[in-house]
Amino acid sequence: MARFVAQTQDGQHPESALAAGLIIVAVNRMPAAEVEVSADLVRRLLADQHPDLARLPVEFLANGWDNELYRVGDGLIALLPRRALGARIIKNEQRWLPGLAPRLPLPISYPERTGVPAHGYPYSWSVVPYLPGVPAAQASFDAAGAAAAVGGFLGALHVPAPADAPANPVRGVPLAERAGSFAANLALLTGQVDRDAVLRVWDAALAAPGYDGPPVWLHGDLHPSNILVNDGQVSGVIDFGDITAGDPASDLAVAWMLLPLGCHDRFWSAYRAAGGAGDAGGAGGAGGRVDGGLRTRARGWALNLAIVFLAHSEDNPVLLEVGRRTLRAVLEDQRGTVGLGAGRSWY
Repeated sequence: MARFVAQTQDGQHPESALAAGLIIVAVNRMPAAEVEVSADLVRRLLADQHPDLARLPVEFLANGWDNELYRVGDGLIALLPRRALGARIIKNEQRWLPGLAPRLPLPISYPERTGVPAHGYPYSWSVVPYLPGVPAAQASFDAAGAAAAVGGFLGALHVPAPADAPANPVRGVPLAERAGSFAANLALLTGQVDRDAVLRVWDAALAAPGYDGPPVWLHGDLHPSNILVNDGQVSGVIDFGDITAGDPASDLAVAWMLLPLGCHDRFWSAYRAAGGAGDAGGAGGAGGRVDGGLRTRARGWALNLAIVFLAHSEDNPVLLEVGRRTLRAVLEDQRGTVGLGAGRSWY
């Protein structure tokens, strides 16, 4: 989650990292790198494997939890895994994203080129397009336009996936499988959230009809820090490291994470018009219906993610605020009122 967390080598956070769609936060617990990556290594890998790029300037951009990122000229970014988990993730992106990208209505950070281990570096690596914009979590944007753009994007993405699509134990699965972690995270927030109101939303989501369509392609980690905004409009989607297949509800949670409730009808209309999955009658195909079961499950996923962010983002103020906003939206939607608590100031 939030895999691209920018942290420059000298502790500063350059505007170029923001423009690459990275989350600019103070990170206290970033996993240690398992391999050494440098601009010189990137230059040598490019010279050997993509010699037409060898003359372009290479500049360190940011550390992520899983990758180091380097600007290559004006229009490209080299992603090199810095630990074994990142190496596994990047292989999924390399295999599946080039085929998905051409049919999606928004630009995505898909591998335009790939590289293999060399010069003592043990992992596969990628070169992706530089996508201008800043994360929606840190930007002002046209909410109605964002509702149409993101809804249409997900409607186009959510088509049946092949049987060998990447598995993911925490996304696209029945929401009940997250009940244990949800309870543990909620316990960490005792006294900080309206527990009764939270559990009403959660219980309704668990009681909703389950998904009975074919597993559809999912982004897997779609939240406002992985959606780019440029000049007030949604301009791209990044960080497909959790790409998987399953129930579309986990992706659709983004409606509560990103949008005011007044824009939700526009989001669902765009999703349906683009062929978004319906609960009955399968998924992926124009006219698929979006019913209350799907929406209720999606709201439950939004609640689950809000609780995750609130419980585990003490060192990440951007995602902490996403969690607060999402929880407010979920509870407001459930209650049909603006108030979130009687006499208490909850998140």
